[in-house]
Amino acid sequence: MFTALFLLFIKHFICDFPLQAYPWMYRNKGTYLHPGGIVHALIHGIGTAIVLLPFIGLVALIYGIVDLFVHYHIDWAKMRISKRYDLQPQNSEKFWILLGFDQLLHHITYFVLIYFAFNLTL
Repeated sequence: MFTALFLLFIKHFICDFPLQAYPWMYRNKGTYLHPGGIVHALIHGIGTAIVLLPFIGLVALIYGIVDLFVHYHIDWAKMRISKRYDLQPQNSEKFWILLGFDQLLHHITYFVLIYFAFNLTL
């Protein structure tokens, strides 16, 4: 369980930062159903499925789909709040609090996924 959770954290960094280096992805996550946000969340879902596959088999695909939907909506909400209150890194310390809260919610998602994957699947 610990190994899977650790790998999900590594996956999160890779998918949320290096693989999201394209403006069409990160600039449009606040527009509901924009392809940029969908592709970003899809990358996370695929990454989660890949991480969990060795531990729980093909059921990992379901957890990847759950992560895709949850990740998408966390990011969408963060972007909507950021736009509504004009929270930018250069103009507000609240931007950083919102970013940290976004990351916290993603990590809580991984704890929940791991809990169910290892307690319901196995």
